[in-house]
Order: sequence, then C-alpha cells, then structure tokens
Amino acid sequence: MRFVKSVKPAAAAISLISAGIPKSLDISSPTSVQSVAKTIAQNTMSFYKGTDDQFVDLDAPYYWWQCGAMMGSMLDYSHYTGDHTYDKKIATAIVAQAGPDFDFMSPAHAGQEGNDDQAFWGFTVLAAAERNFPQPRSDIPGYLELGENIWKSLASRWDTSTCNGGLRWQIFASNPNGLDYKNAVSNGGFFQLSARLARITGNQTYAEWANKVWDWTQGTGIVNEYYQVLDGASSAKNCSDVNAAHTPSFSYSQGIYTYGAAVMANISTGADQDKWTDRTKRLLESSQNYFTPFGDVKNSTDVMYEHACEHIDICNTDMRSFKGYFSRFVYASKMMVPSIKPTVDRLLHTSAKAAAQG
Repeated sequence: MRFVKSVKPAAAAISLISAGIPKSLDISSPTSVQSVAKTIAQNTMSFYKGTDDQFVDLDAPYYWWQCGAMMGSMLDYSHYTGDHTYDKKIATAIVAQAGPDFDFMSPAHAGQEGNDDQAFWGFTVLAAAERNFPQPRSDIPGYLELGENIWKSLASRWDTSTCNGGLRWQIFASNPNGLDYKNAVSNGGFFQLSARLARITGNQTYAEWANKVWDWTQGTGIVNEYYQVLDGASSAKNCSDVNAAHTPSFSYSQGIYTYGAAVMANISTGADQDKWTDRTKRLLESSQNYFTPFGDVKNSTDVMYEHACEHIDICNTDMRSFKGYFSRFVYASKMMVPSIKPTVDRLLHTSAKAAAQG
C-alpha cells in the first residue's frame, strides 16, 4: 500500500505545527514549503537526544507517547518531502519500543503506558509499514507484524464488564488515574488501527472490529449526534455521564476518528462506502468548531485553536500538541476520501499561513 507523495503545506509543515513555523512560509511554493518544513524538522529533532543506533527518551515534561507521536510526525516529514536525514534515528526509536513480546508493551514505560499511549506508537508503526520504511534490525519482526501485535494487545483488553465494551484509558492498576475512564483516544486509536490494518491486509476481522468500535463509541455518546468526539466516560457510571455541556473535547480525538472513518470509506463499496463517506464528512464538518473565531482575536476565521483550553490560556504540554495530530490525520483523510479535499485545504492552508504570521 502506498500513500501519495506531496510537498503540500498541510502535510510537510502543518504536521509539525507545534514546533513553530518560520515567517517565510509561502504555501503556494513547494520550495518554500520544503525549506520551512526542514527548519521545523531540525527544531523538532533538537528535542531528541537519541542517535542512529540508540533510543533515548524525551526529557520532561514530554511523555513516552509524545515521543511516538513525534516519530510519526517525522516519518510524515520524511515521506512527504523526500528528506531522509532522520530516517535511521526514527527507525531505531520505533523498534526500541517493541518490548519482549513485540507488542509495544514496554517494561521501561509501564508506569505511564495507557491504551492510548500504545495506540499512538501503533499509528507510527503502521505508517512505517504502509510506506515500506527501512527496518534496521533483523531480530525484530517487520512493522506490519508489530502493528498487528499492538492491535492484538489492545483487543485483548476490550472490557465488557462495564459500558457493554470499550477500552479503559489506563492499563495497569498501579496507575489508577484514569483506570475507570473509557476515553475517546484509546478507543479511537483502536478504531483507526483496525481500519488501517483492514486496508493493509484485507483481513475482514479488522474491518469487523472497526465497525464494532465505532458502534460502541456512538452508542455511548462519545461520538454524539452532531459527530462531535467527546473525551470519554466513567466506567463507574456505566458510561452514562457523556454530555457535550460537561464533557470536554479535543482536536486530536476528532482527527483520529476522522481518519479511521476515511480509511473505512476507502476500503468499502456500495452502501457501506456511502455510509463511511458520510461519517467522514460529518466528522470533518463537526471539527470546524476547532476553527471558529473566538473572543476578540482579529482575523481568526478558519484558524485552528484548541477550544477546550487555548482561549483561556490553560493548555498543558499535551494539549499544545493536539492540533498537530489533528492536522496530520485530517490531511491523510483527504487522501482516502478526495471529496473532502477542498474543505481540508481551506482549513489547513489558512492555519499554516496564520502560524507563519505569528
């Protein structure tokens, strides 16, 4: 399976937007986009102290999952621009997480690993598989097998003891913060990985699980009637507490589900394709509330912001990165469902220009 190579700004620059965009960006010029993306890539990799041969965790306050997300962004950069400067570091970082069972259950990170953390590394692993990315070690399975192992690990924790299913946020009882919470990112990650594995392998089991996770998510209201993806629900309350008025929502959750739905549309035919295309479009339409003008900010129309925190200046380190993941996944979605391209381009191009202007 192959993705289309491109130097469009949404892929090459927006995917690393949280690192800062130089003011010289001209989104109409491929040369400018590549130059700016190169600067952003250099800035991004300055946070990583690993080498071509050795993985090193990011320094605090960045968590293990953010390193996985970072490597996924850098893999996008390599793929879209053709600049392979960092490929060895990326590959070494990915395979270093494989763990004793090759499923990215990393003993070194057990204290902080949740289902969503594992899913984020899964996104990166599948991107490597989809793009035939070089695998540096013969003693570790290929990226596709690693991705399937991650999927099996997640599937093994599908929990029907409450809420009629769903993945909990956390994995280990030793990390109780979120153990009774079934969140959008863990379940959306499992949904997206299922869809992408169905596309890569043609195995109908993955597609069936993608449908199952989607149905569960809609059934709980985590994806509500307006196709807004809410953050999650309490398993202690049997997931009855989802409410758009009180449950927060974040851009990356919206992007994760949008890409999963777009992949399902891409691999489906007939009425199923129509159904998934409609879901993709409705998720994208709902995502535009992350672009709505707010407060007295001048010229903010179609400029991305994290509405749960940004306009009141309470975004933490994690939240500051969410728009980057949303951008990556929405850009990838238009590759799967070309009919959404005009909307995606309008939103991401406007945001790229605004970021460059500071």
